[in-house]
Amino acid sequence: MAMWAGRFSKEVDEGVNAFNSSISFDARMYRQDIAGSIAHATMLGEQGIISMSDSLEIIGGLKEILADIDSGKLVFDPNAEDIHMFIEAELTKRLGDVGKRLHTSRSRNDQVALDIRLYLRDKIKEIKQLLSTLIEILCKLAEENADTIMPGYTHLQRAQPITFGHHLMAYAQMLLRDIDRLCDTEKRMNVNPLGSCALAGTTYNIDRFRTTSLLNMKEPMENSLDGVSDRDFCMELANALSICMVHLSRFSEEIILWCSWEFKFIELDDAFSTGSSIMPQKKNPDVTELIRGKTARVIGDNMTLLTMMKGLPLAYNKDMQEDKEAIFDAVDNIKLCISTFTPMLATMTVLRDNMRKAAAKGFINATDCADYLVKKGMPFRTAYKITGGLVALCISKNTTLEELPLDEYKKASELFDNDVYEAINLETCVKERKSFGGPSPESVLTQINSVKKKLEELNNG
Repeated sequence: MAMWAGRFSKEVDEGVNAFNSSISFDARMYRQDIAGSIAHATMLGEQGIISMSDSLEIIGGLKEILADIDSGKLVFDPNAEDIHMFIEAELTKRLGDVGKRLHTSRSRNDQVALDIRLYLRDKIKEIKQLLSTLIEILCKLAEENADTIMPGYTHLQRAQPITFGHHLMAYAQMLLRDIDRLCDTEKRMNVNPLGSCALAGTTYNIDRFRTTSLLNMKEPMENSLDGVSDRDFCMELANALSICMVHLSRFSEEIILWCSWEFKFIELDDAFSTGSSIMPQKKNPDVTELIRGKTARVIGDNMTLLTMMKGLPLAYNKDMQEDKEAIFDAVDNIKLCISTFTPMLATMTVLRDNMRKAAAKGFINATDCADYLVKKGMPFRTAYKITGGLVALCISKNTTLEELPLDEYKKASELFDNDVYEAINLETCVKERKSFGGPSPESVLTQINSVKKKLEELNNG
């Protein structure tokens, strides 16, 4: 019989009971539920709301239940309504009336609000660590490729010469912001709803600051209605995870392109590729394709939470049970994606010669040619027009700016001299882009050091 069955004259319909149950997905919060109950029982004893002996017996019983679940001795009952009722029922079975005292001055509403905060707080730490490892791999690869020239793109058209290290550090910056967002989310999440009870607090002399301290949380929530009905932290986390997945998806898209024969900038290790059931030559980047697909799933989880909450009056409504499957799914998928993406990236082969050959095509040094004239006193727009004419000439003659004879340059402007060839050399083009944040090897190494420093500050903050 359900804990709340006193008001009712008949058993709940089996179909309704199954529909109402959440044990299948909220059982994962058993550690957090027990931690919250231990803090609550400690406070009850200290405040004299229950006897100290009952408090200690309850704490001992909860620790035994935790050990039995961890060891597999105690298995979750699939017929239980939720993890909270399962643990309380097991405690009562073991301790009798003493176990029944645990729920004094507490509701499942503030209990579940606490559990999910504690659970997601733990998961944020795990995700931050996974992202930190990925950023460290990016920094290592960027350092190894600080002078690996490749074409930079706009509109997926070759635009200007950059380095592969510079390209990688762009993603390091994105992921660094993702960690920063998770840190912000964790700060707002780490407040204590316990003691809000069902919605209106309690007449017992509880000490919410004590449970807050025991649970290593920042402060108690200041409004009991808000304490049980707030799910901002779920929506905020889902949003942060969605943005992070978008970053992983964009990176995945580029890896898919770079693996293709049309680019052939990198080759993935065989351990992170799959083949075709019919085409023996195929080597498919399935990992990155799945990350692209799972990004849609995480974004969908975010939309589920936003839509679920948008019409709910205060305080608790059963709709809010739907928060867990959505946010758990988002957490599970981003952890899976980062855990697979990181070793895939660490083991890929960078085909530097192919990147350099691609950079030599497409007139990506045209801006440098125009800048050459500007540095000799010509207005930029005039230089831009002259360089555009030279590019058109090269196309008509099937040649490049590097191979165009000096007399052709002279016809366009007397400012051109032999030093133009050094100015438009790709290595020079990259090396001289020393502006803050630019692609020069020197700048890339500065970015790497900065990212490492910021990463350490975020993880220690």
